[in-house]
Amino acid sequence: MEHNHVHQASGTAFDLLLALPFVLAVIVYLRMAVVSNHRCKRWPFYRFVCWILGVIFAAAALIGPMAKLAHESFTAHMVGHLFLGMLAPLLLVLAAPMTLLMRTLSVRSARRLSRILKSLPLSIYCNPVVASTLNIGGLWILYTTELYSAMQHNFLLHIVVHIHVFLAGYLYTISILYIDPIPHRYGFIYRAVVLILSLAAHGILSKYIYAYPPMGVPREQAEMGGMIMYYGGDLVEIVLISIFCQQWYKAARPRMTVSFTQ
Repeated sequence: MEHNHVHQASGTAFDLLLALPFVLAVIVYLRMAVVSNHRCKRWPFYRFVCWILGVIFAAAALIGPMAKLAHESFTAHMVGHLFLGMLAPLLLVLAAPMTLLMRTLSVRSARRLSRILKSLPLSIYCNPVVASTLNIGGLWILYTTELYSAMQHNFLLHIVVHIHVFLAGYLYTISILYIDPIPHRYGFIYRAVVLILSLAAHGILSKYIYAYPPMGVPREQAEMGGMIMYYGGDLVEIVLISIFCQQWYKAARPRMTVSFTQ
């Protein structure tokens, strides 16, 4: 009975309605790619794959069997958290949607979008410290307070929390990996320090969940969920770190070449 409020909002019709934004996201991306291919060089195929997989993983966390099981099982919830807050944002960032959008828009519209991207609010949110605080700090609040229990009884709160998890994960990823054009760029050392601290905070939280289950979560499920968060998070973080280090190496290589030739 404790999850009735959330279950009342579930069902086939509601799932189809909830699936609509994800379907539209795929259609719009593919449409932009078609337009872009007529104007510029061909859009890389792997970015299509990243976008579609990212949308699928995000949808799986909110719609379907795993999403329904997550209302009853903290273990399933944690798998959904990894999909929605870590894996999907990484894949979507690798799809470079803003670059594709800029290639699709007219020059005038692209300039307007560029001004928006350079605005003060976006520059604040894209600061690695702010983005990592929203991301990791939000998770600490979710799992160390009564928020997790409360969202299981309140459908609107449940949706808000999941939106925050995704957006915070996406902001964090774009603040560390510069795939799309970023007007306010920060150095590699600064981003590396933030990355290391955020990874440590994420690991500590997973161990905290293992030792101190969130309110209403059985210890066995909390232990399994903590391990999923720790080891599953490590897998996504390894990919993130690898891409970051590759970007750093490529950025440093020209300067190294110049220094050797002088």
